Amino acid sequence: MAIGFMLLYTKLSNVLSKKALFYTVIIPFIVYFGAFGFVMYPLSNYIHPEALADKLLATLGPRFMGPLAILRIWSFCLFYVMAELWGSVVISVLFWGFANQITTVDEAKKFYPLFGLGANVALIFSGRTVKYFSNLRKNLGPGVDGWAVSLKAMMSIVVGMGLAICFLYWWVNRYVPLPTRSKKKKDKPKMGTMESLKFLVSSPYIRDLATLVVAYGISINLVEVTWKSKLKAQFPSPNEYSAFMGDFSTCTGIATFTMMLLSQYVFDKYGWGVAAKITPTVLLLTGVAFFSLILFGGPFAPLVAKLGMTPLLAAVYVGALQNIFSKSAKYSLFDPCKEMAYIPLDEDTKVKGKAAIDVVCNPLGKSGGALIQQFMILSFGSLANSTPYLGMILLVIVTAWLAAAKSLEGQFNSLRSEEELEKEMERASTVKIPVVSQDESENGSLGESPSNSPEESAPTNNM
Repeated sequence: MAIGFMLLYTKLSNVLSKKALFYTVIIPFIVYFGAFGFVMYPLSNYIHPEALADKLLATLGPRFMGPLAILRIWSFCLFYVMAELWGSVVISVLFWGFANQITTVDEAKKFYPLFGLGANVALIFSGRTVKYFSNLRKNLGPGVDGWAVSLKAMMSIVVGMGLAICFLYWWVNRYVPLPTRSKKKKDKPKMGTMESLKFLVSSPYIRDLATLVVAYGISINLVEVTWKSKLKAQFPSPNEYSAFMGDFSTCTGIATFTMMLLSQYVFDKYGWGVAAKITPTVLLLTGVAFFSLILFGGPFAPLVAKLGMTPLLAAVYVGALQNIFSKSAKYSLFDPCKEMAYIPLDEDTKVKGKAAIDVVCNPLGKSGGALIQQFMILSFGSLANSTPYLGMILLVIVTAWLAAAKSLEGQFNSLRSEEELEKEMERASTVKIPVVSQDESENGSLGESPSNSPEESAPTNNM
């Protein structure tokens, strides 16, 4: 659906104005989330094809349990997909596209970090909101569908916030004077999927940058899905699961807020290369600890028992820490590194490379991890049986990520040096060295001429 959205968005951008495109994209999300809470969830028993799914499962066998489970509860799966797309569509495409449209470069240096901090303050409050409604469900009487009550309340908040976004977008466009842009700027080329792939492969710099984006998407997906399966085993009650995820969101927001404050120091003190390697290093170290607790829970049992935990609970906590630190490093270091990597490129490569990565790599990273897991489940029968192989795949992908970051660091620094050298040469070529006549040098003055003859004074008067 992410790839499908990007193709649809590209086509719509060719026929709609920026304002119409914004509303056309965000309004279906708002309508869907409202409809899910008030229509689709209450009617879920009627719209889910349980009998058809049972019949197909008996015919096709347990290896197709995953795809058939999606069919069985298709409205819940669609909600999950729409919630995932909200982040990549509304934040990555609509918000940052609008931010780039209405801010100058000088303003961006001041306000872009604040946007990131604001987003993670919102994450803290949303975590508290989920926690509040999880506790509210405990106090409802018997026979009351607590999920329906809390879902209606939370979806009402989402719809209200979505309408607030639309109002603010309209207000800014109506009353805020927008900065003028240079007419000489190149338009973003409209590249098809195959053209984008060819361009990625032909440029080592863009290829390394693409590797970073894809590797992050696959790695976080591999760990997150495995972690959530263990989380469900530890917290089978929906209320306990939801309460834990509320605390998880709050902790992620706090960690990211802190990391964003520290990221400026990391860039100033250690540079782009170290900052780019922190996210894969964090993911690798915490990933090793997480998969070790899953695969070798027996030997660790006495040690974690002293801490009052089971190996499963310890794996859940380590997985939570892994997700918290990986995502906070991503938002505070990985994303700025990725955007900074475009800066020293020439204009043609910069524009084409960003177009290629937007079309291919972001969806590929998100879908790639899911495709790997689907293949593993079909091959080995279950996610639990696939876990050792997922751990090995994670190791290979993060190693490739670190290698790409190291390669890109060398190319990035080289381009930065070339850019600085070119700027110095441009400055030198624009410096005008005044030619001083012998008479002027003897008088010690550049501003006056010793002669008052009309022939000599004429050029001065013309200037």
